[in-house]
Amino acid sequence: MEVVILPGSRQIASLVSDAIQALLHRKPDAVLGLATGSSPLPVYDELALRHERGVLDFSRAHGFLLDEYVGLEPGHPESYREVIRRDFTGRVNIAPENVHGPDGSAKDLPAACQAYEAAIRDRGGVDLQLLGIGTDGHIGFNEPGSSLASRTRIKTLIEQTRRDNARFFPSLAEVPHHVVTQGLGTILDSRHAVLVATGAQKAQAVHDLVEGPLAAICPASALQLHPHASILVDEAAASSLKLADYYRHSYDHKPTWQGL
Repeated sequence: MEVVILPGSRQIASLVSDAIQALLHRKPDAVLGLATGSSPLPVYDELALRHERGVLDFSRAHGFLLDEYVGLEPGHPESYREVIRRDFTGRVNIAPENVHGPDGSAKDLPAACQAYEAAIRDRGGVDLQLLGIGTDGHIGFNEPGSSLASRTRIKTLIEQTRRDNARFFPSLAEVPHHVVTQGLGTILDSRHAVLVATGAQKAQAVHDLVEGPLAAICPASALQLHPHASILVDEAAASSLKLADYYRHSYDHKPTWQGL
């Protein structure tokens, strides 16, 4: 696991975009794992800007969403398929049919979860998985207590997560109680996991992810098992890290050829 501490979200977005740009130049049909939420937004803005400048071509790429609400009708403005379209995929030249998401409106949800796992596998797996982290340490919708080996499945949201997401809905009552999410085991199958966290409110979760024990109480700590995980944080999110000076030293002296 590599921890990179940068001044702010602009520098983080630039570094993540550099990694995605290098991946697409090397492998134009790369598979990207797409997260929603506020953390990835600067990255999506930077990727869209590079596409507008003609630097990035997504025409052969595929994208797989981390999660989806259960019970929202297709086209609902807060379904994650719609959110990712507004935030990213609708701003670049990735083909709509190449953007895949879990089916939260399926009549047979367990079968839909298995089908989503198969779709990821059939595309050869995720090359780069973009992640955010919740204040309680969740990634995707893998809430505290999630199995570290879990696959795509149905999860019940804790009330804090529902309250956190209520700002996107007319009222808390309209926030679904259930979601379909890639599991921690699914996320660990990605070839490169890139987690972005900014702000002091994420400091404890970042500490638990990086320096805490591997434990289901902090689902993101499963990334300690990932062979290629990059944790990009700003100074505020890094404020609880005991080894922050070491992480800065390591990054400052990293070989230039190594990349992220």
